[in-house]
Amino acid sequence: MIKEIIKKFIPIFLLDFYHFSLAGLGAFLYRFPSKKIKVIGVTGTNGKTTVVHFVSKILEQADYKVASISSIKFKIADKEWKNTLKMTMPGRLKLQKFLRQAVNTKCQYVVLEVTSEGIKQYRHRFIDFDTAVFTNLTPEHIESHGSFEKYKEAKGKLFQNTKGTHIINLDDENTEYFLKFPANKKYTFGFNKGDVNLNNTSIKLGLTGEFNKYNALAAISVGLSQGIDLEICQQAIEKIKGIPGRMEIVIKEPFRVIVDYAFTPAALQKVYQTLKAENKKMICVLGACGGGRDKWKRPVLGELSGRYCQEIIMTNEDPYEEDPMEIINQVANRVKKKVKKILDRRQAIRKALILARPGDIVIITGKGCEPWMCIAGGKKIPWDDREIVKQEFKKIVDKKQ
Repeated sequence: MIKEIIKKFIPIFLLDFYHFSLAGLGAFLYRFPSKKIKVIGVTGTNGKTTVVHFVSKILEQADYKVASISSIKFKIADKEWKNTLKMTMPGRLKLQKFLRQAVNTKCQYVVLEVTSEGIKQYRHRFIDFDTAVFTNLTPEHIESHGSFEKYKEAKGKLFQNTKGTHIINLDDENTEYFLKFPANKKYTFGFNKGDVNLNNTSIKLGLTGEFNKYNALAAISVGLSQGIDLEICQQAIEKIKGIPGRMEIVIKEPFRVIVDYAFTPAALQKVYQTLKAENKKMICVLGACGGGRDKWKRPVLGELSGRYCQEIIMTNEDPYEEDPMEIINQVANRVKKKVKKILDRRQAIRKALILARPGDIVIITGKGCEPWMCIAGGKKIPWDDREIVKQEFKKIVDKKQ
């Protein structure tokens, strides 16, 4: 809250200077660690976490020692711990410290999610990226950046600063923009075109959804760019059976309960489309994050639920300083079906479980495996959609017995 007030009164050029200087200071204090390790940066609107996970597993399958940072966790070799920062890309000092720890542990690679907000605050500066990966681009963080073009330009700065290898999704409509940046090597992937399409290789992907096929292709492209055989990439990918909070099946019987992180319109639509193909009744629990961010997408998320879901429950997510009920109303505003509005997210999940019948699908989106719910006054409530599902499901089962 105090930070937001300060930001309003400090000129942008001074804020930029502060962020840039802090990035330089962090690199200096930790002795420029990225010069001693190969850093792979993954950017795009959706799929970053999954691609980081896939790439890490491929590198490990090839006997490399790997560190990684995603919205889910931090990992250095065999040691891993949850990312509880409520921030995908850590601040400049934390990031440089992590890189130094990875170097000291003798890791050969670091795989990072690189966000537009992180780039805007110069968190990527003074990091020598060896490889930059582009997954896809759809509107997001528009209010923060000012326009979609500026959001795209922020993502582009990773490629501008990476001279080694570029990995680019050729099926995305923004491909041309990312292809224009010079690099020593470029690898493109896609199902319609691209260097890497695996037409002659069959890979048994343990994760559902067309979008995960693209994530796998992105990771395999990284593996190939590092001289790793396709067979090793295949072995690594096929071992992965799930990623926390990403299309994660929490309850299997008598109905399925799935928790997913999707909070952008593009991601939510892909999740709904994947599940809709099963021709099962869908009971959908969703909301929209607050904090004054991307208000434009709230009714769009609601419209998508109306298009794909048979039962819709709107609930609280991460309201920050906003009125959570007002956010719910904005999400529900254009939905032509009947919508249940339940402010208490636990009760919303419980209601979905009560409504579900054998064979139905309950899909809870927006938070995935995030460990907090952020409310007014900078407070964070311990939270995990998956644990709430298990707790409420047990109560319902126990009550019936």
